[in-house]
Amino acid sequence: MLANGLVVLVTENPTVDIIAARCFFTGGERLETSHTSGLTHLAASIMTRGTDRYSSLEIAEQVESVGASLSTESSSDYFLLSLKTISSDFSDILRLGSDILRSPSYPESELALERRLTIQSIRSQQERPFTIAYEQLQKLVYGDHPYGFSSLGTEETVGRISRDDLVSFHHQHLRPDQMVVSIAGKISAEQAISLVQSAFGDWQNPQTSHVLKTPEPNFQARLVTHEQDTQQAIVMIGYPAPPVSSPDYAALKIISTYLGNGLSSRLFVELREKRGLAYEVSAFYPTRLEASQFVAYMGTASQNTGMALAGLRHECERLATTMLTEEELKICKSKLLGQYALGKQTNGQIAQVYGWYEVMGLGLDFDRLFVESISAVTTDDVLSVAQKYFVEPAISVVGSAEALQQVV
Repeated sequence: MLANGLVVLVTENPTVDIIAARCFFTGGERLETSHTSGLTHLAASIMTRGTDRYSSLEIAEQVESVGASLSTESSSDYFLLSLKTISSDFSDILRLGSDILRSPSYPESELALERRLTIQSIRSQQERPFTIAYEQLQKLVYGDHPYGFSSLGTEETVGRISRDDLVSFHHQHLRPDQMVVSIAGKISAEQAISLVQSAFGDWQNPQTSHVLKTPEPNFQARLVTHEQDTQQAIVMIGYPAPPVSSPDYAALKIISTYLGNGLSSRLFVELREKRGLAYEVSAFYPTRLEASQFVAYMGTASQNTGMALAGLRHECERLATTMLTEEELKICKSKLLGQYALGKQTNGQIAQVYGWYEVMGLGLDFDRLFVESISAVTTDDVLSVAQKYFVEPAISVVGSAEALQQVV
């Protein structure tokens, strides 16, 4: 850790002449309110469009002239700058990344352009049944918690975000004591720490403390619908689920794999292959620092909407009464742990995973603990967790009048 509170993680991997770095900041979209939703997305979108020293074109030329990559993004629990380059150019690109993070200029012209593009994207998404269904579901699952907001924001909130808002966001939240720099590649720990010290060591924290308070999620187990003249209906159910720190996390990851991971998953086999109800069907359980959700969804023909909803609920809630077999559990563990191992192959993936653990407050031990906790899950654990969480879902349906008549 540097004197200003910045945490540095280094994974030396000399097999290829590539270095990847991930600069994480805690908070992400959890920093937003209903009046500022879309702020972090907008900040990430234009952060690379200019600094106090460089124009947007000069930044692009520096990156592209050496074949490097550099980008920014916002997520539910963090803000991120990513970069990758060959080892000989790493120092220069890291310094450029530092300049972008420390002194973005947020040009008014770029803000106006990105605001228009974001509003166009919001309008476009409102024509997509899946997006409508998901955003409806998030309001039921989270209420006023920021996890329930659209990552793009709304036309109203994006339309009133000013340059002053972006500058204030940057000053309050993008600060070294909330930062993790994770580096992986052909570089020693001593070299990496020296370069990070040179690029970020003199960055001072603001005088104000970093306080993040979010409202408690207000889960509502009820049905919301949206009529749209389309032949395909989207049926989506959501159950409240715990954060990554919960002892139930591993068992729910097993359930997510069992129900919705791939062509051999229970939902795909039972509802698409055997019953022919689904155009698409899956389930997911996001890893979140605060309360998460377990979501199952299906795209189906309008005339099958009622059966689709009943089928999704049955397959989730049957796990509260029907125990997985030992063979099913073994297959799920192998699939989940195999995919986990494959997700740490490149320097970029390694830097991402380790930095993510640290910024989420899990620590590097989580890499080992995750594997151990998945391996330790029993069929009794799966049954108990299903009984605890799969009780009464929030339900979101988008489709034609014919489709909606089957669920109201």
